[in-house]
Amino acid sequence: MTQIDRVRASFARQGFMRTLGATLVEIAPGRCVIECAFRDELTQHHGLFHAGVLTTLADNACGFAAMSLLPEGGEVLSVEFKTSFLRPGAGVAAIARGEVLKPGRTLSFCRADIHMRDAAGREVLAATMLATMMAASPGPR
Repeated sequence: MTQIDRVRASFARQGFMRTLGATLVEIAPGRCVIECAFRDELTQHHGLFHAGVLTTLADNACGFAAMSLLPEGGEVLSVEFKTSFLRPGAGVAAIARGEVLKPGRTLSFCRADIHMRDAAGREVLAATMLATMMAASPGPR
């Protein structure tokens, strides 16, 4: 099984991603794209995507991008992240595109951009995340 296959399997095991209705759209070495369709259950008080949903998508896109570069069996945990919201989370879908900026044996530095897609298919940048991921060994915590 390749590391890309392990990333797909790890994503499939995430109950929260299923709860959100998020899908792993693309995975390649050092890159990950996750998409989530808009639903009323994912909104905040103004009817927009909740910031927690967008942050979760970006965190996972960064984490799986980092995991894709690790040796066999390698997993990651988030160490820190900062999300900057540039505009409201309005649209029919949110797309988080994560990439590794600098891989490392222990720490990997990543970025994710979160775009909102409108009904016509146009995308606009709504948020960006900088994240640090830590290599972790598999197994119970």
